[in-house]
Amino acid sequence: MNGSAATIVVVEDDPQIRRFLRSGLSAQPFRIFEAESGADGLVEAATRKPDLLILDLGLPDADGVDVVLRLREWYTRPIIILSARSNEQEKIKALDAGADDYLTKPFGIGELLARIRVALRRSAREEGPAETQFAFGDVRVDLAARRVFRGAAEVHLTPNEYRLLTILIRHAGKVCTHRQLLTDVWGPGHVERGHYLRIYMGQLRHKLESDPTHPRYLRTEVGVGYRLLGDE
Repeated sequence: MNGSAATIVVVEDDPQIRRFLRSGLSAQPFRIFEAESGADGLVEAATRKPDLLILDLGLPDADGVDVVLRLREWYTRPIIILSARSNEQEKIKALDAGADDYLTKPFGIGELLARIRVALRRSAREEGPAETQFAFGDVRVDLAARRVFRGAAEVHLTPNEYRLLTILIRHAGKVCTHRQLLTDVWGPGHVERGHYLRIYMGQLRHKLESDPTHPRYLRTEVGVGYRLLGDE
């Protein structure tokens, strides 16, 4: 980041939404740059090298998913999608293309700021020294020793449960799609076996959540995937 101020590029063609974002984000320690089209957004991203990019899907000159794919050829920082498209398949396409998060319009600036903070923390964690400990609630994961504790007691996880948990930890705060998780844990030949995830997420919640029926940390993104929330 540039000192203490994160640089954010907003790619949005609606002037009212740009004004709303500018007002809400400028109150924070961010440097904001704007673009009205996909082509201009790619130029701004290449020029500013932002810490985070906010992208509308319905741009006048390009589909936002195509812009994400172009960005991901070189850009490794977080991308948050803002879109009026609420269809789950649209969310999945954007996330599978490489977006980190997705907010459906209309949205509150408070929620967007929370998503930005999570994305920036995760990005900083990935760029810094590799973390060997991860904690949420009363759960502590020793990644170097491959051990999981809840309070003082060690929790036994099966190899696939542990693999699923570590993938969620690696992307903590980010939505992981069903396809991503199934591919990473079981391989590309299992992307249609969504029941695997339901079973294993249920097992992880039973072992790690205080109330497995109302999980606080291992969260479902309905129709899209799962997200691990850490402690604020």
